[in-house]
Order: sequence, then C-alpha cells, then structure tokens
Amino acid sequence: NIDKSKVIVHAPYIINLANDTKSYDFSINFLKQEIDRCATLGIKNIVLHPGSHVGLGEEKGLDNIVFALKNILSEDKGVTILIETMAGKGSELGKTTDEIKYIIDNVNSKNLGVCLDTCHLNDSGIDISKFNEYLEEFDKVIGLEKVKCIHLNDSKNPFNSHKDRHEKIGEGSLGLEGISRIINHPKLKHLPFFLETPNELDGYKNEIEVLRKEYIED
Repeated sequence: NIDKSKVIVHAPYIINLANDTKSYDFSINFLKQEIDRCATLGIKNIVLHPGSHVGLGEEKGLDNIVFALKNILSEDKGVTILIETMAGKGSELGKTTDEIKYIIDNVNSKNLGVCLDTCHLNDSGIDISKFNEYLEEFDKVIGLEKVKCIHLNDSKNPFNSHKDRHEKIGEGSLGLEGISRIINHPKLKHLPFFLETPNELDGYKNEIEVLRKEYIED
C-alpha cells in the first residue's frame, strides 16, 4: 500500500556534474539512463548530489552543473531531479541556499526541485534551533514549493563541521528536539520523509515507532 507518487529514487554517488575533466560525459549519460528507468517505473522524483568541483573552483563547478542539467532535462520525461542540500565536505557544491538558487535559476526547468537533508543542513552551518528562520529565508530565495522531500537524519558531527556523517535519530547533534521541530513543521508535514540513518531494518522500525508515538504531532 505504498503510494508510488511518494517513492523517491536516489541517483548513484558516482555521478559528478561539477567537474568536467574526467567522467563528465559518463555522469551526464548515466543520469539520463537513471531518469529513463524512473520514467519506466512511473517514479516522478530522483534525488541528486550535485557534485564536487575538485579544484576547478566553485564558479566553474556550478556552471558545469548547470550545463549538464540543461542537457539532461532538455527532453521532458516527466521526472524531476531534486538537488540535495549538501554538507560542504571537501569541494561539494549545493551547500548553501545561494548555490542551489544559482543552479535552479540558470537551468530554468520545471523538472528541477530540492531535497532537504537534515544532517547536511546541520553540518553545512544551518542552526536547526532556528529552523523556521531557515525555511522563511529559503522560501524568499528559492520558494518552498521547490522542496519535494526530506532526508531525515541526525548527525555524528557538531554544527558547521562540513563532515556529512549520519547518526541514528536522537543520538546526534540535532537530537530528538531538533528532529521533532523538523517533522512537525506545518510547511513540511505534507512531504515524504526518508530515513538514511546508519541502521538495519529493525532499527529503522524502532526509529519510526518512537517518532510516531512520542514526537509526531497530530
């Protein structure tokens, strides 16, 4: 009884659209194939790590992402690419609202949206205790209608660490209070949430049961 419209595919991590010196064409073609698979399965959204510039510089890396996504989305397959908010590890791009805005504005496609990752937000320097302020700013800069799903993860690392290591719900720097603030936010409650915590099936089941029983408001 899973609603297929809320199923989200995650693009493989081998795709890097920010660096055009080595496997750029491979990344573009691979993502095109992933979109074709989504379309065949009737799945409407695919989450993407936008890539790392690996020494080319942020401006060049962002322009590479834009060029690649324009190519990939030039044919409408009915599948939306969701740029994931990144932690800023190494030369990762997509770590700030301004970087994501640059990509979205310059690609200018209806088939481009955003996935918020809670661990990545914390690690990139977004204070979850001021989460409402972050959403208000995001709405002004990009528009909350662009957000199509949430990756719900705690973080092993402190605020603004730029590390990207997920933790089980309630056992990291966000804590259950921070997680509760996110899952109960009235502007996000309609969206699908996905756990990416370091867990097994029984662990995921327990996390979901705890959240539903103790922390998800009606």
